[in-house]
Amino acid sequence: MDVNIAVAVEAIQAIGNLAHGLRNYFSGSSRFLLPVLLEKLKEKKPILTESLIQTLQAMHKAGCLTLVDIVEDVRTAVKNKVPLVRSLTLNWVTFCIETSNKAVILKVHKDYVPVCMECLNDGTPEVRDSAFSALAAISKMVGMRPLERSLEKLDDVRRKKLSEMIAGSGGGVSASTSSATIQTVGGRNSSLEASEGSFVRKSAASMLTGKKPVPAAPANKKVGTAKAGANRKGVGAVRAEKSKSIEPPEDVEPSEMSLEEIESRLGSLVQEDTVTQLKSTVWKERLEAISSLKTQVQNLQVLDQSVEILVRLLCAIPGWTEKNVQVQQQVLEVITYIASTTSKFPKKCVVLCLLGISERVADIKTRAHATKCLTTFSEAVGPGFIFERLYKIMKEHKNPKVLSEGVLWMVSAVEDFGISHLNLKGLIDFCKDVGLQSSVAASRNATIKLLGASHKFVGPDIKGFLVDVKPALLSALDAEFEKNPFEGASAVPKKTVRVSESVASFSTGGLDCLPREDISGKITPVLLKGLESIDWKVRLESIETVNSILEEANKRIQPTGTGELFGALRGRLYDSNKNLVIATLTTIGVIATAMGPAIEKSSKGILFDIVKCLGDNKKQMRECALATLDSWVAAVHLDKMIPYIIAALLDAKLGVEGRKDLFDWLSRQLSGLSDFSEAANLLKPASFAMMDKSSDVRKAAEACIAGILRVCGQEMIEKNLKDIQGPALALVLERMKPHGALQESFESAKTNSMGLASKIGPKGGKSAASGASRQRAMPTRGARPESLISIQDRAAQSQALLNLKDSNKDDRERLVVRKFKFEEPRIDLIQELESDMMKYFREDLHRRLLSTDFKKQVDGLELLQKGLPSIRKEIIEVLDILLRWFVLQFCKSNTTCLLKVLEFLPELFDMLQDEGYVLTESEAAIFLPCLTEKLGHNIEKVREKLRELTKQVVNIYLAAKTFPYIVEGLRSKNNRTRIESADLVGFLIDHHGAEITGQLKSLQIVASLTAERDGEIRKAALNTLATGYKHLGGYIIKYICFVCSCRALIFSLIRRFLLFVLISFPLFLTIG
Repeated sequence: MDVNIAVAVEAIQAIGNLAHGLRNYFSGSSRFLLPVLLEKLKEKKPILTESLIQTLQAMHKAGCLTLVDIVEDVRTAVKNKVPLVRSLTLNWVTFCIETSNKAVILKVHKDYVPVCMECLNDGTPEVRDSAFSALAAISKMVGMRPLERSLEKLDDVRRKKLSEMIAGSGGGVSASTSSATIQTVGGRNSSLEASEGSFVRKSAASMLTGKKPVPAAPANKKVGTAKAGANRKGVGAVRAEKSKSIEPPEDVEPSEMSLEEIESRLGSLVQEDTVTQLKSTVWKERLEAISSLKTQVQNLQVLDQSVEILVRLLCAIPGWTEKNVQVQQQVLEVITYIASTTSKFPKKCVVLCLLGISERVADIKTRAHATKCLTTFSEAVGPGFIFERLYKIMKEHKNPKVLSEGVLWMVSAVEDFGISHLNLKGLIDFCKDVGLQSSVAASRNATIKLLGASHKFVGPDIKGFLVDVKPALLSALDAEFEKNPFEGASAVPKKTVRVSESVASFSTGGLDCLPREDISGKITPVLLKGLESIDWKVRLESIETVNSILEEANKRIQPTGTGELFGALRGRLYDSNKNLVIATLTTIGVIATAMGPAIEKSSKGILFDIVKCLGDNKKQMRECALATLDSWVAAVHLDKMIPYIIAALLDAKLGVEGRKDLFDWLSRQLSGLSDFSEAANLLKPASFAMMDKSSDVRKAAEACIAGILRVCGQEMIEKNLKDIQGPALALVLERMKPHGALQESFESAKTNSMGLASKIGPKGGKSAASGASRQRAMPTRGARPESLISIQDRAAQSQALLNLKDSNKDDRERLVVRKFKFEEPRIDLIQELESDMMKYFREDLHRRLLSTDFKKQVDGLELLQKGLPSIRKEIIEVLDILLRWFVLQFCKSNTTCLLKVLEFLPELFDMLQDEGYVLTESEAAIFLPCLTEKLGHNIEKVREKLRELTKQVVNIYLAAKTFPYIVEGLRSKNNRTRIESADLVGFLIDHHGAEITGQLKSLQIVASLTAERDGEIRKAALNTLATGYKHLGGYIIKYICFVCSCRALIFSLIRRFLLFVLISFPLFLTIG
């Protein structure tokens, strides 16, 4: 991009105009330009930003780019360091979703929903809002089903916001519901609008509508509340018959209601005499009336619909100001009976009673009845709600006994219900700020008992939140913790909560229920920039800042907004200053402990980089890396770490000491497990290590295999036998002797191998011995016998050559980055290719093709060559994988294997042509750039085969689409490649001129080659231009007239053309 803003704006607008005019023909260039345009969104100039947005929108509108094409570019852009790039990219994605059809969204939503969900944790509000908009657009197009699983990971605040955005856009819920709606009494559409089917299963739509509050009536508040409550009960009855679903949060704040209105709504529910006596000033009459009321309530057949009005009556008369103890006790008994009998006790009724009951708890005469009533309330609505309301009452009440006795009830509630329904952060804050700060000893002692009861369920980690407590109180707390030791899973609550709605009040602390702090606001751009500073002191200071943030959060943090932090810390693991690497490893270990299980998804694969630190020569570095792994495995189970550990063990850069230490660490971890089937995946790297040059590595691997065999069942071992090689095989056989079936299979294999050996004559003995001596593994260490391998191959040959189970070619092709220029395959791409081949190719075939011995690779190709006529459809399904393997062979230096590939490929292309198959764009992008670049091979025989193969490609891929790849070869640094590419351009003009007419501007590149010093290049370019002149005549001038050497070129063409006329005059007349 030009530094001049005006020039850059004009260029961007020109791109938009080209996209609008050329449409699909501009798609290749659009994909090439897209990363540049997205990166340019970081510019803050409004005019430039506006031009970029308009151009991006024009490219999508014109069909140059589809949502399928831009997935990888979007994933890269949303990880950009500049928040503006992330937010504007998501805004553009939202535009693309809204302007695409439903079929496209159904195809790509699996790629975009995870991207948007990750951006919801971004530290910048604009990025989060853009991600919300994109999710709302997806739901509007295809309904809520794609978001079901993702919504379960959202907290209440984000879920509520997303529901509001979807409701505001008119999509999402309505897309998955029928037109039937539930009407309120006032005639308004309820937010509970849903189809009958949406109640059968807990869908994302029901989850979202479950968080949306019911709108209040615009009319009289009192009447509307009562009617809405009655209507909700009616709807709830219908729902209860169909399924249990999450209902909207009820209104917990009670409205004002006068005694006259209460009496008018009572109707015949309570006798008039009873109400009159309740108002009496004589306590005996009130006692008689409350006893009568209790009898009448117990005789009611249907109590659910009358709960609120009865509670309101008791709160009004005799009310909580009643002085007579007997009347107070009877009132509490009636309320307790109602709360325990009704199927759903409204929270607003709890709010009406809670202040009065807390005062009754403080009175020794009514304490037993009041505490029983609070416990009944907890069973009805959950203790979390009761605790939250009591905090404020006890804090502000003037009577100190309200605090001390209330906290003592909380102690009993924790013992009865556990802490799963409580917000532990609120509980700990209340204890520290109110209970322990009280001047009354009884209140402090009660608070210490409450924390002690919580310790039984939470464990010693609760001490981390009490470090700022006074030393004397801290000693008392330690003594209380010893009386209530941590019981873990064995601490089973005595009582249960009747309603599931109390789940909303769970702690945000995760599985251990301890509260975690959101540190996203402290992860500032300044901190992230400091971690990447060129000054090592600044980098160290930034790492120490991260440590202090963790300390301030009591080493309990949420994963929100930590994505960029992990990215910055990953960079420090490769720091040239080893002390900084050690400090980073220590910090990551603390983060793992502080974040808990959530680190597995938030760390973005940093675990692999941690394990790679074991490859360092310094013992201190390796010890620090192992300590970090210990912290990680304490937060995340070992099965989540296995894939990263396997990748590291197979990495040659890990080194001898690193492999030994990692195997020792694995052995220690496996020793603490009794059943761990996932450990079977470690057999392959462990078997490779058994053939390592280092005796220490072999010994450590042997101990690890012993641990694997102990924790894995026989079934898992049998399934993974194909991964066991060399000495590891003998070790497995020795350890698995008690298992008859496994031993028998190997005994039969040995018998067969002996039979085969006996058939070999004496003459073959010497050659066999010499062949064995050439094996890499030492025979004395029990390398796998060749006969056993042949038997395994023979068993494998009974299976199909290609296994297409779970094969999804579209998903694989979606990940292909389509570029015209060839790049050498990266290590991760090679590993991905090996994984795919192991998955879809028969064992003996993929073992040969992936072998480091070129002879075995040739054998594998011969296997494919023989089976080609019978597996045509299967070959087409895995063609992309085969082409990737061919590209890998082109990049290697082995001529024998390359010639075999070039022998096989023409047969493959002939088969594809017979089947009428046309290469997809992804397959072409995998193979053609490499094929074009390798046209300039230094061996003439190879060049000839590559030239003929390229001409053959036109039969299975359109010439118009092949032409850009050939033109890219004209820009190669290899002169031979440019010569061959120029000749192929002439071939395409000569044989497929009509198909590539629209792309002949590329002849300018051919014409520019006439100015090269190399005579062969000039000759090839002139021959191609002569071919063009033969077909285009004078029109060729308009394609090449901008080239500096144009005059000399034209004269040369004329001479060639005159010679052509003398040879073939009739043809000249026809062309003229």
